Formats: sequence, C-alpha cells, structure tokens
Amino acid sequence: MLFTNFKQTLLLTFFIFIGSSSQTVFAEDYFVSPSDDLQKVLDASQDGDTVVLDAGRYLGNFIVNTQITLRGSREDGGSGSIIDAQGNGHALILKNSHITIDNLTIINWGDDLTEQNAGIYSNEKVSGERAVGLTIKNNTLSGDGFGIWLNHVTQAKVFNNKVKGNLSLRSADRGNGIQVANVTHSHVYNNEVSEIRDGIYVISSQNNLIENNTMHDLRYGIHYMYSYDNTVKDNTAFNTRAGYALMSSRRLTITGNKTTDSEDYGFLLNFITQSTFTNNHIKNVWTKPENKVLGRDGKGLFVYNSGFNTLENNIVDTAEIGIHLTAGSKNIKIYGNSFINNPTQVKYVSNTKQEWSVDGRGNYWSNYLGWDMDNNGIGDAIFEPNDGIDKLVWQYPEMKMIMDSPAILILRWVQKQFPVLKPPGVKDSFPLMAPHFIQTNIDKKQASLAKAESLQEEQL
Repeated sequence: MLFTNFKQTLLLTFFIFIGSSSQTVFAEDYFVSPSDDLQKVLDASQDGDTVVLDAGRYLGNFIVNTQITLRGSREDGGSGSIIDAQGNGHALILKNSHITIDNLTIINWGDDLTEQNAGIYSNEKVSGERAVGLTIKNNTLSGDGFGIWLNHVTQAKVFNNKVKGNLSLRSADRGNGIQVANVTHSHVYNNEVSEIRDGIYVISSQNNLIENNTMHDLRYGIHYMYSYDNTVKDNTAFNTRAGYALMSSRRLTITGNKTTDSEDYGFLLNFITQSTFTNNHIKNVWTKPENKVLGRDGKGLFVYNSGFNTLENNIVDTAEIGIHLTAGSKNIKIYGNSFINNPTQVKYVSNTKQEWSVDGRGNYWSNYLGWDMDNNGIGDAIFEPNDGIDKLVWQYPEMKMIMDSPAILILRWVQKQFPVLKPPGVKDSFPLMAPHFIQTNIDKKQASLAKAESLQEEQL
C-alpha cells in the first residue's frame, strides 16, 4: 500500500513537472529585422515566446496580444531598435497579462490627449480581470502624448525607463510621463522623466511603491489623486512648479524624497489625511521674478484642508514661506522638522491654536534667538513663529518695507506684554537648537557616549 502511494505521488509529480514545463519547452525566439512585418510576427507568437528586434526603425502602431517578451537590440553608438508611430495613436498597445517590453526606443506617438495617445499603452481588462504582471524596463521614450499609460493593472514593474516630452508644447498640452490609474500592488522605480506635464501621475490606485525616480523640468514631479495606501520613497524632483502634488488621498507614506528649485511648492498637500511625511528634503522654492504677482510665493510645505497627518524630520531650506497651513488643517503632528533660511517661516491661517511639538520635541527654526542653558538640545524659551504682525504682512504685503521700524517693534512688544491681544497661532514649546541632520548626529553621539559610560560602569 505504501509503495502504491509512493508510485502515485511520483507519477503526479512527473505530470505536474511536464505540465509546468510545457510552455518553456515549446516557447520560441523570433528574430525580426526592420524589413519584416513585425505585426505578423506578434500575431503569430504564442505565450512564453520572445521576439527580439534587430537594430533599426519599425514604422507603425503595434499590438501585443499574447504573453510574450518584446526585446530590442542596441548597437554601440547607435539608437538600437526604434518603434516609430509616425505621429499617430499609440506606439505599442498591450492586450494581455505577463508581457515584458524591454530595451526599446519608442518615438513619435500621437499627441491626442483625449484619446490617451501613449508610447506604451495598457488599458484593457483580460478576461474581465486586471492585467497581471506587466514588466516595462530599460526603454527610452520620446513623444508628445503620454509616455507609459497603465490602467486596470496589478503587479506591474516599471523600471529603468527614460521618458522625455516636448518642451515646444504648452505644459497643459503634454501628456504625463508615467500614468498609473486603477493600478494595485505595483512597483515604479529608477525611471527618469523630463520635459513632460507631470512626471508620475497616480490616480485611483492602491498599495503601490514609487521609489528612486528622478523627475525634472515639468509641472509636478509626482502627482497623486484619489489613491490610498501608497508609498513614495527616495525620489528626486527638480526644476518643477511643485515637486510633489498630493491631493484627495489617504494613508500615504512619503519618506526620503528630495525636491529642489521648485517655483510654487515643494510639497503640496490638498485634502490629505492619515498620512506620514518623514525625512524629506525641500530646498529652494522661489517664484521667478517674471511670474511674481501679489500672493504668489514659493511655499516649502503647503498644507490645505488636510488633517490627521504627521510631519516629522523634514528639512525646508530657503523657501519664501517655509510652511503655509490653512483651510481647517488640524489634528496634525509637526515635530523634528528643520526650517532653515526661510524669510517667512510659518504662514498660519486659522482661528485655533496649535502646538508644534510632540513628547518634548519641537522643530528647529533658524531664526530662533533663544538659549539652551542646560545643554539638552532644546531651547529654554517657547518659540512662536507667527503673530499678529505676520498676519498683517500677509494681508498687506507692502508692510514688509517697515518691518524693522520702531512702530513694528513697539507692536510686537505690546503683543508680548498683553497676550490677550495676540491672535491664535502656532507655538513650539520645545524648539530644537540644531537642524535635523545635525541633531541626528548629536543623538548618535550622545547614545554612543551613554553606551561607553554604561560599559565602564559594568567593568567597575
């Protein structure tokens, strides 16, 4: 009986192996030259096949219906395998799961944004379900419409691609570099996107990881809409209107990102809830002189109608306004951040007071003039980064001309002596004496000294 069961198990294992290997056994490699009919080859391919394109130009709009790998070749000093859509429609349409697009140069697709013209386009459900396991890697795309468009997709990987738009078009007339819509459990990483409208646009998508991408010379580096439970990590944006524009989303984890040389916003938070922003670095947010109008100032952090969030250990360096918080943004934890060289550190528009410290740890303010007599890294005097005078300046910007006048100094003295005259604002009861990146080193040094002292006591 035992021997019979062993034989049955052995036979079952054999048939499972044969079944799982059948696709690999019968998979074929097709080698295609520009003189061949690429679409006929794609139509003849079967699941598991690989179609390899010789270097050269392939004209037309191509459809991939089977679960294959479409791979380009690159010659030394050449541009490799080029898909040229000749200015119309999509260059590549993906209509199945488990498709890999690798090492292609894709150019000159259409510019009709209403038709969602894209270099690589996946917008169909497979057997009524999301497309699964698309891989788009190592491609170079240059065109007027959208670069890579993914809709109704799960478990996709998009990495090591370069997407470039057309600066001769108005920003509103360009597509987005990588468009992620109704996408779940996918990974977008190590891509470079430039000269397009928005670098990476995410809408109605959940449980995705966007990391290590570089976005520059565009409107928004990363743009989120109506998306939940996503992570944005270690990305870099520069030369944008806003490095990161995050809207109508919740439970986002935004960590380790950097933005430099933005014109309007480093991070824009509009109706963002239950999210955390940690260890992000914002530098140089300044409206260009030719675009300057009354009320348009570069804001490092702009928090609008957003609550129940945590902002911790971020650096805002050289923005016209360090942080602007307005429109009912409350129940928000703001601590451990460093506000450095911002002419206006805080613009706070609300009728309620807020404490910006947690468990005895506040923020670093480069204009804080307090002292630290016990040398614990925490200022001994409370810091209030905005008061009634600041509010008058926001309402009447021309007042900046008299900020150092005796009249303003007297008004500030009156506010200090008679707190009842002071409007609601921000208070940091435990201001830090050193910026976050220095404070971190201090903490490490103190921890190291404490450990050394503990070891010495044990030895004694």
